[in-house]
Amino acid sequence: MNNKKFTFAVALLAALLLLTFVVSPAAVTAAPAGVASSEAEARGTVERAFQQLKSGDYDSLYEVLPSASQRRVTRERFVGALKRTRGMYELDRLEIGAVRVVGDVGMADSVVYGRVRAPFEGEAKIVARQYLVREGGRWRVTTGDAATIRPLLAANPAFAKKYPFTQPRVYLKQNGKWVDFSGALRSGVRRRANK
Repeated sequence: MNNKKFTFAVALLAALLLLTFVVSPAAVTAAPAGVASSEAEARGTVERAFQQLKSGDYDSLYEVLPSASQRRVTRERFVGALKRTRGMYELDRLEIGAVRVVGDVGMADSVVYGRVRAPFEGEAKIVARQYLVREGGRWRVTTGDAATIRPLLAANPAFAKKYPFTQPRVYLKQNGKWVDFSGALRSGVRRRANK
């Protein structure tokens, strides 16, 4: 991978890691309702989280991070990191596929589309399984934050078996086709971290 593509890949992975740390921007009250209602609430939470991230309201996002995430990152660090990446990408749209809820745990398969703006322009998409947890009557979302997801899934083994953790995948459009850069991004970040 040439230096320009490597720099782009690292910038995209940084944005991905921050994007996957995002949670619901609005409280969704958990009413004792049927599965279809719970799944609709979970879907709405993911959609609102995307809109909040797209609009740059990072401070509000911190307010609804899962408690485990708030213990690991301060508000200043969270908001600052997202602000620093703001110029790297522009979010376009979100597609939500399957949404499943069992009790206070849920998941939504999603695809985030956007454009990378630095160090060069390009279309990108992130395919991710977003996990939701209901805390204090509110849905909260976490995507690629393994430190939050793994304990959540360990505490819900039947759910974990049906909907196992998957690493987010990053695709870039090249010559009209989506090319998976996930492996290159992860190995590039590991190489830089070991220097």
